[in-house]
Amino acid sequence: MSSLTRSCTNLVLALGLLLCGCGGRSGSGTLDLPIYFTCDTRGRLEPCGCFTGQYGGLTRLKTVLDAEAPSSALRLDIGDAIGGHEDYDLIQYRYLLRAYAAMKYDALNIGHREAQLPAAQLRELRTSSPVPMLSANLVDKATRKPIFDPCRIVVRNGCRVALIGLVDPRGLGEDLGAGLEVESMESALARQLAEVRTKADLIVLLAFTDEETLGRLAEQFYEIQVILGGKVSQPAQELKRHNRSLIYFVTNESRALGILQLQFRPGTDFRVVGNEIRLLRDEIPQDPALSQMAQAYRDEVRRTRLAVDDPANAAADTIPGVRTAAGYVGSGRCVECHKTAGQTWAKSGHARGFATLCDRKADADPKCIGCHTTGFGAPSGYRRQFGRDKLVDVGCESCHGPGSLHVQQREGDKTISFTYRPLDAGDCKKCHYGEFSRPFYWHEFWPAIKHGKEPPQA
Repeated sequence: MSSLTRSCTNLVLALGLLLCGCGGRSGSGTLDLPIYFTCDTRGRLEPCGCFTGQYGGLTRLKTVLDAEAPSSALRLDIGDAIGGHEDYDLIQYRYLLRAYAAMKYDALNIGHREAQLPAAQLRELRTSSPVPMLSANLVDKATRKPIFDPCRIVVRNGCRVALIGLVDPRGLGEDLGAGLEVESMESALARQLAEVRTKADLIVLLAFTDEETLGRLAEQFYEIQVILGGKVSQPAQELKRHNRSLIYFVTNESRALGILQLQFRPGTDFRVVGNEIRLLRDEIPQDPALSQMAQAYRDEVRRTRLAVDDPANAAADTIPGVRTAAGYVGSGRCVECHKTAGQTWAKSGHARGFATLCDRKADADPKCIGCHTTGFGAPSGYRRQFGRDKLVDVGCESCHGPGSLHVQQREGDKTISFTYRPLDAGDCKKCHYGEFSRPFYWHEFWPAIKHGKEPPQA
């Protein structure tokens, strides 16, 4: 990634970009208007801590903003801040909103993940959120009225900045929250521009959509000076210009921060003086206050009965009338016969998987439990009520599957014919992927846990 200084030089020479008139103040001094923006946080209040070297987390973002973002900077999120639409995701989202408020965010746009919540929950969030939430085209299905404010005008250094939020209706389908409808981005945007074009000196569009659509919106609406996205596969490699708009975007699950530096002279025009995609590397200290907020979330989910705690909900996705054949029995039953494999397992990190959660007080967090226990989410698997008593750690059945039928067969039940399916690296990657593992290479990881059939008895 090029440095901010080099980006400034390239942009000033290559673009010479004049954006819009600003008549908010008089005087001859040049004033700065920095924009810091994020997208695709996905609930990452802090790195989970499974491995060293993890990037990102709002805990690191706050450290960066506190150190370098001036009070006049715009701070914006483009969407997908929430981790999902389960009840514990909603609990965590409330802490995320408090974190954005602590970082002095000016607006949060609605993304696809937020739009999966029901209309009633979104209305409650709008009322309780300490940060303004925007969406010009997410509406109540019955009344056709916007759930959130379509636009917000903020003043920085005498410049009136209009912030408009949009979410792409494509890709939501049946995942759209109950009671919601998503209008066409084009029609909603045209309506908002008609209202704000004479009230603002600079128009910034927060658009949760893909790169191609960002360009199409720029071609269609010349009034927009800055378009920030979005729903993309990777952060922008360069700042782009379409029609009269600057286009910049960021993603990557809280690991990247977009920075756009604008300058203007009161009574004249804006120009770009720099841009950067900043990676929130692991050497950046984590903000203590936000770390405490993350612990407060874990404490709250520990005290709260969640939907996942009900075994009936664990079976909700099974085919009606089809009963799960095998159940989980625990690694203790396995090692009674598979003693050599049991010794290998006992020496591995898998046998201490749950202890690592306990050390971080994350042993009741549903976001973590799945890869540190045996069978969490299945009707007969681990449940939070078990605590440390049973089915903890990454046990034999975490990889091989529930073993009750295998045990019954080996104990002499001749009515059972059961064979485990073969395993390969894909089974490991259910947990060992991305930041939740060091780069996963089967040929390096397998020797540490290599096991198979028991050696023949003497």
